[in-house]
Amino acid sequence: MDAEITVTELTADLVTSVVQLCQQALDLPEDSAEAASIVDVLWTRAAAADRPVVGLGAYRGADLVGVLICSVSSVETGIGHVDLVAVLADQRRRGVGRALLQRAERVLADRGATEVLLAGNPPYYAWPGIDVRYTPAVCAALALGYQQDRTAWNMTADLSYDGSPALRSTEATERRLADQGITVRRAELADLPALAAFARSTFGGTWDGELAGSVGRADAGCHLAERDGEVLGFAAYGSSRPSWFGPMGTAPAAEGSGIGGVLLRRCLRDQRAAGLDRAQIGWVGPVPFYSGSAGARIERVFFLYRRTLSGG
Repeated sequence: MDAEITVTELTADLVTSVVQLCQQALDLPEDSAEAASIVDVLWTRAAAADRPVVGLGAYRGADLVGVLICSVSSVETGIGHVDLVAVLADQRRRGVGRALLQRAERVLADRGATEVLLAGNPPYYAWPGIDVRYTPAVCAALALGYQQDRTAWNMTADLSYDGSPALRSTEATERRLADQGITVRRAELADLPALAAFARSTFGGTWDGELAGSVGRADAGCHLAERDGEVLGFAAYGSSRPSWFGPMGTAPAAEGSGIGGVLLRRCLRDQRAAGLDRAQIGWVGPVPFYSGSAGARIERVFFLYRRTLSGG
């Protein structure tokens, strides 16, 4: 007979154990390979930024068999997020995921949540939602009464060979832009205040936080375009995960100038130089732009779920 499942709140000294479990429990190779970065962004970095975040562990006896990380929304009052659920393969469909999710709901309700989303909580997130290939997680969400309300997708840019469209030269376009007084260069830490202000004023949301996670960090970076000291666009990578590209944005007045394609491919070349053979363009909006500028294709698809808590 199985030992009972016990769910407890995890302390920061257990990060290594959580990473090791995720390396085993995340079935997709691209996720298990980045387990350390995923746990870091969702738990360590989010907590350091004063986001209310809680790690939960499910134990059978003394054995850690599942983990969950949840947080409170950065921008919406009363919204909680489940950012990660990972359960060892031989423990699935045995009540572990259900126990973790039910405890997370109580934890988030105690912190003011009236609704829980199984969806990314930018700027610290590792996925938009549940990858459709994690079928047990989809089944657990539906069994607990979560409703699918959105679908999101990533696009993959192939960096594995020299002639890839994702690695096309940007030199000619950069010369043309220079003739118009536009400089394209790598962003430095000193550029972050201006980049963050541009992102907030032009696009809103949490891109300023993602830029802070890209500029000056290992396995991450950002390129910008400017004219006369005014930011016209940026593209960043590595904020959430080393293999992920984004966010990027171009000032409305500069759209169609070629800036976006230049910034995108500069970042992708950086990622290839770091040893990656493909990059994930996360939570994509403009599919035709990424297809045309980098030959990217839609690959990962995510379901996003939500549930109103009892009494919420």
